[in-house]
Amino acid sequence: MTAQTSTRSRAAILATVCVAVLAINLNTTIVNIALPTLSTELDAGTRELLWIVDGYNLAFAALVLAAGSLSDRYGRRPALLLGLAGFGLASVAAALMDSSGPLIATRFAAGTCAAIIFPTTLSVIANAWTDRRQRAAALGIWGAATGVGVAAGPVAGGWLLEHFAWQSVFWAMVPVAVVALVMTALFVPESRDPGVPPLDRPGLVVSVALLGTLTWTIIEAPDAGWTGVQTLLGFGASVALLALFVRLEHVADHPMLDISLFRDRRFSAAAGAVTISFFALFGFIFLITQFFQFVRDYSALGTGVRILPVALSIAIASIVGGLLAPRIGVKAVVTVGMTLLGGAFLWISTMTADAPYATTIVGQMLVMGTGLGLISTPATESILQVLPPARAGVGSAVNDATRELGGTLGVAVVGSLFSSLYGARLVELLDGRLPAGLVRDAEESVGVADAIATRVPEMGAAVEDAFMAGLGTACVVIGLLCLAGAVFCLVALPGNRFVPPAEAEEPRPVDAVV
Repeated sequence: MTAQTSTRSRAAILATVCVAVLAINLNTTIVNIALPTLSTELDAGTRELLWIVDGYNLAFAALVLAAGSLSDRYGRRPALLLGLAGFGLASVAAALMDSSGPLIATRFAAGTCAAIIFPTTLSVIANAWTDRRQRAAALGIWGAATGVGVAAGPVAGGWLLEHFAWQSVFWAMVPVAVVALVMTALFVPESRDPGVPPLDRPGLVVSVALLGTLTWTIIEAPDAGWTGVQTLLGFGASVALLALFVRLEHVADHPMLDISLFRDRRFSAAAGAVTISFFALFGFIFLITQFFQFVRDYSALGTGVRILPVALSIAIASIVGGLLAPRIGVKAVVTVGMTLLGGAFLWISTMTADAPYATTIVGQMLVMGTGLGLISTPATESILQVLPPARAGVGSAVNDATRELGGTLGVAVVGSLFSSLYGARLVELLDGRLPAGLVRDAEESVGVADAIATRVPEMGAAVEDAFMAGLGTACVVIGLLCLAGAVFCLVALPGNRFVPPAEAEEPRPVDAVV
């Protein structure tokens, strides 16, 4: 194979995995932009909206470790084909649903398929690019595809909702999945590691139970009460399951998650940074789409266009971060990124309902997106350094799990915190002034409250006040978490820069590449 042919082949491989990643990220952001519409069309309250988003995220986070290991063992190309085919079918099923319950079920199915796709894309990159600088550049483009998904999802979803029914946001996923499927069949070579050990079934079962229990407890907490018996029992069960999972992984011959990996600071600190950053991003998107549509009365398309600054800045900063990290070190780039991210959210927490978009909100989004992009690629590359290319599926699966775990908890925690604060403030403002049943309906759903406000003007000002109270406090929590993460990265991340090839350890050959 000539160098030119090899370069062309790798370009086609990179294009393929970027399209696959684009499909996964489109599925998240295109649904977020549809949340206000789903609230109205399906009569879905905040809790149902949280599950529509987190059903996808939860299945993704719970299964991605097992999927990464299985793709290493049985082949990355078949895993990618299987995942993309299932993803397309789950999107068709979602488009055929007419109520929130069945729609949530299809979201779990789509998340399961995404768990198969995502670690495989990173594993394919790690096996095609063994040189660190070239791999960092490829990862930068891969990270940019994530940013493009964040950008294209709201705009495409907004345009579709302007012209078609809400089901169109799911139909739109089908052709993207088909294109990625065809490109995989044409361009992605087979690679596997036959030496990967058998699946750790006890670890898988307990990890799914742990993530499911924790997410369910957080999402249900506003209704059950944060100090209620159900919530406390849920958190207690989550702690017990976490202890059991750690114990099982310590004694297992072939653990699903090698706990010893977290002793390597390149791995543990980078994983923590990714978790926090995606906690922030997913929580922000969940709230900002509703802010633009319910508080500012923008259309779905107008909302999508106005989210572009954060999405484009993520894409650009992902490439810049990938280029800077080998030169000045992961520690410097990620710490700066985390500081920018925290500062952006503290700035957003001061925003008023009538804040000027061009001079205030755009600036907030640019700072936030830049911070996120500077974190994503360097942290991902740091995680992948820990394992050899043949085991890249495991390393990339952990990276993906941290992303989805952060995103799942971001939506659950931020959404539930917002719901509690919004509801409490709304009741405080309207108690005794409007019928109790009307207030209760408005408390459970911002979409219902917005609809009521068209008939009861007194409701409008109260909903705006309550929404901003919930948004502001949620952003303070996110901002402080990110700043704590910046301190953690400054202390824990190694400050290594690029090691010249002559001094670097010789990379292990890729197993069974066809």
